[in-house]
This record gives sequence, C-alpha cells and structure tokens, in this order.
Amino acid sequence: MIHEIFPVGPLQCNCSIIGDETTHEAMVIDPGDDIEDVLAIVRRHNLQVKQIVITHAHIDHIGGAMKLRAASGAPILLNENDAAQLKLLDIQAAWIGMVPPGEVKIDHSLTTGDKVKTGAHEASILHTPGHTEGSICLYFPAEKKLIAGDTLFAGSIGRTDLPGGSIQKIMQSLHNTLMALPDDTVVVPGHGPVTTIGEERERNPFLVKR
Repeated sequence: MIHEIFPVGPLQCNCSIIGDETTHEAMVIDPGDDIEDVLAIVRRHNLQVKQIVITHAHIDHIGGAMKLRAASGAPILLNENDAAQLKLLDIQAAWIGMVPPGEVKIDHSLTTGDKVKTGAHEASILHTPGHTEGSICLYFPAEKKLIAGDTLFAGSIGRTDLPGGSIQKIMQSLHNTLMALPDDTVVVPGHGPVTTIGEERERNPFLVKR
C-alpha cells in the first residue's frame, strides 16, 4: 500500500492518498485544500484517482474536493447526513479565512456496511456521528489502519460544539465502534499525529475508564 499523509489548508487537515502499487489506482481522503500538492503526489506515484472520500463536510476537509474532482474525474463520496453542512460551507469558509468553494456536489453516500476499494486495498465504512451527523471513518482490516477523520485524535476527540455536533453521539461512536477495533490498529486522525487504538484506550482522557 502506498499511503501518503500530509497536512493541507490553514487548519492543517490530514489528507491521505492511498494507492495500489500494482494497479496504480488511488483514493484521496479529505482533500481540504492545496490540491496542486495533492496532484503532485498523485503524479509522483503514477496514480489515477478513482474516488474522493470525505470523512465529514467541514470546510477544512472538503474545501478542495470539487477542484480534485474536476482534475481527476473521480466521484466524491460522503455520508448523506452531512447534507446540512454542505449548505454552510460559505459560512465555514468565512470562519477560518478560506475562499468559499462554491457548491460541492456529492456523487454517492457512504455509511456503515459500505466498502471502498482501491486496487487490492479495501476499507469498511464506519458511520461515527458526533463531530457531525455524517462523520465516517475508514477501516482497512488487512492493514489494521483507521482513517478517523475528526472523530478521534491522539489524546483527544472531535469537538461537538459546532452545528450537528453531539457529545452523546460521539461517545457512543467511540466506545461502541472505534474501541471495538484491535489495539494495534494504526489511527490516522483528521489533524495531528498518528496514534493507535490501544494507546487511546489507555491514555485518552475521554476514553480511559475511571
């Protein structure tokens, strides 16, 4: 598996490019901004983007999706429960000083039970509401890797004080869904350093059992 993780945009969202060395197919997860950088990495690995997966519809994760769609022809995949967030993108952009992305069109909705695949690498979709209603994570079981969006961070969890957020729902998503994964699962959060499920189970103040 080719997996490039790099921060994009003013909030330094972790964008992931996942590619197959044999088929040269790729998916891009959370292309929030800096699409020229994304495309440069795609070209360096001689990849063809087949799908654009968005973990949730906050501007720092989805802001560059339409540019990447125009450049690659790949469809945009997002959980439909974040439709309300899409209507707020201009407001979100103003909050953090980004250029409004205009209308973002979603090609397919993703939810628990769905699979996304690039070459031989397949991920299961986990719907993890709480940070937003439509937040999803991608779990690659063969690689024991989780792309967690803003649901789980190293030492913290996603904020729930923005529109669509719910502390009750995010805690259910964390305890019932993410903490059910193996301890050695590598977690790539939406911002900040990589961690593991085991480390967060033991040290994350929101998850440690008192």
